[in-house]
Order: sequence, then structure tokens, then C-alpha cells
Amino acid sequence: MIVLDEHLPHEELAGAIQQWYRGRVSTLTELRPGTIIKDDAVSSLLQSASEPTFVTLNWTDFWQRTDAHPGFCLVCFTVPSERAAEIPALLRRLLRVRLFSTKAARMGKVVRVSDHQFAYYQIRDPQIYMQPLP
Repeated sequence: MIVLDEHLPHEELAGAIQQWYRGRVSTLTELRPGTIIKDDAVSSLLQSASEPTFVTLNWTDFWQRTDAHPGFCLVCFTVPSERAAEIPALLRRLLRVRLFSTKAARMGKVVRVSDHQFAYYQIRDPQIYMQPLP
């Protein structure tokens, strides 16, 4: 399941992602309807879902501030919000990388994605790894 942050244009992005992603695409607010979800509650909310990959533009609040957890993957995009429409293509490029190509492979990782590279850290490993985005 891919979970889009509530601040993203979810209808546009969900439609674009569903064209190539076989799993479910939802929003953070669908995990806990009718409530305001603060950034510090996102981690526990994701833990209650079944192996979600959370997608956000709010990288300054999550990158290196959220611990990696075996039950979810957190993907932070660094593109400006005016370029949010590029997220589906960038996400697809990331998910083609062997380290992220399956749910099992990407669980336990926190990723920061830019136009040309990605960096990640993972559970029980504080080192940050950087690679070019294919």
C-alpha cells in the first residue's frame, strides 16, 4: 500500500500512481478518518497499517527525525510543492531500484529522493547511504 501525505494533491497523484502500481493507493487521512494528524503521530499510525510506503514532500519534518521501523517505509521527496506532479514518476524510478522493488525490501527504510539521487537509512543502521536515481 502506498499512503500519500494529506498535504499532497492526492486525487491527481493517486490516479497517476495507480496506472503502474498494482497495490492500493490511499491517503494518510483514510487511515484515521475525521481527525487531524500531526507529524509526530504519523509513525504510530503507519505502524497500524499493513506494510505501507508513506510518501511526503514534508522531508524536513521526517528525514532524520523519524526512526526507521520494520513495519513501514517512509519516502520523502525534496522537490518543491509546485512540482508535486513529478512525484509518481520519481517514485516509480525509486521502486525500480532493487533495494525498494518489493514491500519486503523497502520496509524499515527512510528515504529522501531528489531529481537525480536518493539517500536512505534503515533500521539498526544509522549510516546514510546515497545513490544516483536511475
